[in-house]
Amino acid sequence: MSSSTELAIHMSARPTWAEVNLPALQQNYRAVQQLVSTDSTICCVVKCDAYGHGSVECARALQEMSATWFGVTSTEEAVKLRRGGITSRILVMTGFWRGEEDEIIDSDLTPAIWSIEHLQSLQRAAERHPKRPVPVHVKVDTGMSRLGLPMAELPAFLEELKKAEDIIVEGVFSHLASSENLDAEDAQWQIMCFEDVLKTFSNHGITPTYVHLANSAAVVGRRDTWHTMIRPGLLLYGGCLPLEGKKAAERTVPSLTPVLSWKTRVIALKDLEVGQAVGYGGNYTTTRPTRIAVIPVGYGDGFSRHLSNKGRVILRDQYAPIVGNVSMDLVTIDVTDIAEASIGDQIILIGRTEHCRIDVEEHAMHTQTIPYEILCGLSPRVPRKYVDE
Repeated sequence: MSSSTELAIHMSARPTWAEVNLPALQQNYRAVQQLVSTDSTICCVVKCDAYGHGSVECARALQEMSATWFGVTSTEEAVKLRRGGITSRILVMTGFWRGEEDEIIDSDLTPAIWSIEHLQSLQRAAERHPKRPVPVHVKVDTGMSRLGLPMAELPAFLEELKKAEDIIVEGVFSHLASSENLDAEDAQWQIMCFEDVLKTFSNHGITPTYVHLANSAAVVGRRDTWHTMIRPGLLLYGGCLPLEGKKAAERTVPSLTPVLSWKTRVIALKDLEVGQAVGYGGNYTTTRPTRIAVIPVGYGDGFSRHLSNKGRVILRDQYAPIVGNVSMDLVTIDVTDIAEASIGDQIILIGRTEHCRIDVEEHAMHTQTIPYEILCGLSPRVPRKYVDE
């Protein structure tokens, strides 16, 4: 039996995986903790499966660091954490849907609410349960025009709140639309509006324990938004949108380590003559005798088709360009200048070696999007492997 045949037998049919470095995640949490000192409680955002990193595993690692709050998108995401052994507080940031009230209470979740309907349905559910009062965080729309209680409706909401005897406003929050742009006028307007909201609550005798406005960019760039809670998301995973504006250079960015790397292996090699087309549509043609390596990853895994003829990978601590169109399951790369390239060699799609580095931001640049979409777009069919180094 040939060595290549033996290798094929022992390799997975699709040796493509993502490695999640949990100690790096914990290190990033510590860096954020040191940045804000004891001024603010950290609500670790683990929505969308912890931005593609794995919500349960990441939450467990952060809970080991004494993280007391986690932020998720939905009741479903929150229940998954509870079933995974997470006992810390969980904020359901986009609220609950009709019929989920009992689960919210049974699983000791803290929902965001922003309407009188939320108040009334949660109060009715609370009356059926011994667990009361039910804590909530009121989300107010200060100008993003997305979710949140419109400021004009705040007085009526507060009047209705008086009737909801089993609901306690533990938190008040909003969300900045342009947190990374330190010169953005809309952000300053939102901050002022949020202060007015807090005064209105205070005038009605409500002083919430948790007041929060800061996402990742605001944690780094806008100390005046920290209040008593912050909500770092991408920051925990080693990234953040770059700050913009005249004062951006003055801000201290904590030392962070990317938590996720994405890897695969060479599964085939082909030697092509000059003038041969490669891949769907034949939109790449060789201009020299070329050695092509095939790797088992594609847009079905979240590896964007926009990387066709633009992106690159790392092989044997050297860059190899992507040639031809990225397909659903396969990508072709030019390894002509990497003489030692062999079947089974490890390929780094996102990550670094001694002399080379490809980060999420590079993928985002080529695909004209943001790092969030790259990470969240990593397909469930890519297994996550959790490493402790």
